[in-house]
Amino acid sequence: MSEAPVSLAKRVADLRSAFDRAFAVPLQTETAVNQDLLAIRVGGEPYGIRLSEVSGLFVDRPITPIPASNASLLGIGGFRGAIVPVHSLAMLLGYSTLQLPRWLVMAAAAPVALAFDLFEGHLRVPADVILPQQPEAQMRGYAPDFVHGGGIVRPVLHLASLIASLGISDAPANPSQTRSEQP
Repeated sequence: MSEAPVSLAKRVADLRSAFDRAFAVPLQTETAVNQDLLAIRVGGEPYGIRLSEVSGLFVDRPITPIPASNASLLGIGGFRGAIVPVHSLAMLLGYSTLQLPRWLVMAAAAPVALAFDLFEGHLRVPADVILPQQPEAQMRGYAPDFVHGGGIVRPVLHLASLIASLGISDAPANPSQTRSEQP
């Protein structure tokens, strides 16, 4: 009978030790890294834009036409106290368009706005589902990635590449280039 109290005391000590260890070990949780995207349409085709590359989304803002040699330049617009050029995203991507786009996205990389046809919504996807496109599908480097979100496969536009194509030097020329790598 003397063995029962000893085994019970050992069991209580083991449980106490396990309880204390549970609080000593940091809580381990799996956190998925997500990417937030704007789901848009340009020339009737679906696209995505990383929300991290955007400083604002606007609808029905007035655009004042100005003379320009660049066909994509629709004019200038006022955004948060600044006057910035507004370019047609459709024309930059090679689509022909006759109507003035309704939606504008202000780029975070440089003071420029890009106009597009339709805002479809917000997508939050795991970062690992944004995949690189084959080189022939990258649309002159403007859409190096694609995502399958909301039931649709969308090229993901790289706004800094589009801005660099306009000759604005604040943006890196390709997605892998950072500001410190620029000449």
